[in-house]
Amino acid sequence: MISSIIFSLLLIGASVFFFINVKKIRRNILLGRDVSFSGNTSDRIKTMVLVAFGQQKMFARPIPAILHFFLYSAFIITQIELLEIVFDGVAGSHRAFRASLGGFYTFMVSFIEILSVLAFIGTVAFLARRNLLKVPRLIKSELNGWPKLDANLILIGEITLICFIFMMNGADEVLYSKNLSHATNLGDGSLNFSISRHLGPLLFGGLSENGLHTIERIGWWGHILMVLGFLNFLPYSKHLHIVLGFPNTFYSNLKPKGEFTTLESVTDVVAPNFDPNYVAKTDPNNPVRFGAKDVQDLNWKNLMDAYSCTECGRCTSACPQSITGKLLSPRKIMMDTRDRLEEVGKNMDANKGTFVDDGKSLLGDYIKHEEIWACNTCNACVQECPVNIDPLAIIVELRRYLVMEESNSPSELNTMFTNIENNGAPWQFSQADRANWIKES
Repeated sequence: MISSIIFSLLLIGASVFFFINVKKIRRNILLGRDVSFSGNTSDRIKTMVLVAFGQQKMFARPIPAILHFFLYSAFIITQIELLEIVFDGVAGSHRAFRASLGGFYTFMVSFIEILSVLAFIGTVAFLARRNLLKVPRLIKSELNGWPKLDANLILIGEITLICFIFMMNGADEVLYSKNLSHATNLGDGSLNFSISRHLGPLLFGGLSENGLHTIERIGWWGHILMVLGFLNFLPYSKHLHIVLGFPNTFYSNLKPKGEFTTLESVTDVVAPNFDPNYVAKTDPNNPVRFGAKDVQDLNWKNLMDAYSCTECGRCTSACPQSITGKLLSPRKIMMDTRDRLEEVGKNMDANKGTFVDDGKSLLGDYIKHEEIWACNTCNACVQECPVNIDPLAIIVELRRYLVMEESNSPSELNTMFTNIENNGAPWQFSQADRANWIKES
């Protein structure tokens, strides 16, 4: 009874704390400008199923994709066993589903154990890739400090969780075989799980009854505490993509890559010259900033992208500007956007929900001018991202602000702007002369 009460209080407390943090993240995302994604529902569902659920884009790099699939599939399937643990914790029962499910129960837990072994292999491999092999995209400067620690903590936590699973199942296997389990009326005295039936007797076969019960309880409580801890670690971690990857891919930009958005405020000025019946879409008494200087100037999908970033670095490793030594790193653009958004959110928390100007901005304090002008808008980063994040959209908005609000652009672009204005073309000769090269001399 006491155990059930403690469990229930922990479950409620962890759930409430998680939803408080989720609510803050939702508020932060909605600080962005509104943008509509109506229509194309079937295409969006298809994209979400293929990219988020099916991990389609991961397999462009087979080795990490297979390793990640081990962890991903184990995470998905083990939620079935977690349901039983939660039920047992609240009800004070033990393996409550085994009696009714019978052989199917044995099959499912055995399958989960096999996936857990594969996840263990994948986790060790990922730790080695980061810390021993030092894969180039995983040791970039933007990962120094918390990002590196975050990744390692999650991987170590995954290994710990798997150990707890086999402590729980292994000790329980030995207890059942000796008819000493918490519940002795659930079958023939053998759980017969695929891995634990071998591992349990090997590791715990010589322990006393009290020792076996202790190991089993440590495994059971350790398992659920790791799950609840991971749940509340997500809002502070790059692993929030586990939650946001699905909506983020659903709201993917389905337009052709490279198609720029238009500014309604500019259209409202130009369109009446061609259509006298045109109705303005913006309020001239409440002008909107051209482009983006801070996170509030971006749209909510840009901000969701920032929270969905997995920090895998595929975007940066594919970026030709980054490869050739330029300052630009698309991954850093997303990480900086998220860091600034978190800072704005904390500012609002400290000021009763109102943002108080702190003299900082995304452009300048987090992202330097040199970074955004290094981009050649090739869309390699957009193509590579496994959850359809669009760093280029943020870069373009920051550029727009510099050009349209501050008239601050590189000299090469200023020359091009002047030529377009005077000649109707980017070159320093009149538009009428542009086709002279086709004429025979």
